[in-house]
Amino acid sequence: MKIPLKVAKNLLLLLQGQILADSSTKHSVIESLIEENILMRSGRIKKSIVLLNQAALADYLQNHCGISQLDTYIEVLEKQDASRAELAMASADSKLKTARTFKGFLVNSYQPLDCSLNNEPFTLLPLEGTFTFIYDFESFLPAADATIVGIENAENFRQISKQKHLFNAVKPLFVCRYPQNNSRDLIKWLELIPNNYFHFGDYDLAGINIYVNEFKKHIPHKSLFFIPENIEVLVLQYGNKDRYNEQKEAFPKQSIEDEPALLSLLKLIHHTKKGLDQEVLIKGS
Repeated sequence: MKIPLKVAKNLLLLLQGQILADSSTKHSVIESLIEENILMRSGRIKKSIVLLNQAALADYLQNHCGISQLDTYIEVLEKQDASRAELAMASADSKLKTARTFKGFLVNSYQPLDCSLNNEPFTLLPLEGTFTFIYDFESFLPAADATIVGIENAENFRQISKQKHLFNAVKPLFVCRYPQNNSRDLIKWLELIPNNYFHFGDYDLAGINIYVNEFKKHIPHKSLFFIPENIEVLVLQYGNKDRYNEQKEAFPKQSIEDEPALLSLLKLIHHTKKGLDQEVLIKGS
């Protein structure tokens, strides 16, 4: 049986000898404890709840709820990042509350990159067809001269070796925005490290929105929207009018005045009324 945090705190107060107002202790667990003669409701007008038997309450919590230490149970419930192990030890139920067990993000590289994780140096170079998943991202440090390239689409992330020609001027470490529920870990990491960030996404209004509203607003002084030199030719030749029509109401909520190249791209998209899928940049596609 799961006991809500508020009820657990009230039971702890009762164990400490306090008398509680009946109006503040409404719950089926309280009613069950009254039926078991462990708690008592007293008073005619202003009703109150008192504890009759400490040992019986401890037995009830252990046998019905798996709670051996009520104060520990409360402490674990109040933790933002309680592990499943802590939940299981506190209540014999690892699913007592939603616990995020899989954090981190994917990284990729087509050349060896010196990095460190938990103060241990290592060389990052995933085999072709594989990615590296960084779990302890808080302690993950890439080489100081690496540029982080955030890729929006899975196909581009998988085929980075076919996009080397785009990044000759930098030493790229590729990171992936997906799975999306992990993107906040990626942003938190980008805030922690000194490396510059290039956003490599779709060249359409939605892609610009993702960059501006999910990334740039968190790291405004070290982020740029990556735009290839031949973007105008690519948009004219491969751009999709349906993409533009579907997204024409979209517009960045944050300012992009500090990125002239991005402003020019935005004008190009509106002028041609086309959006360009990022996958076009995969050489040979």
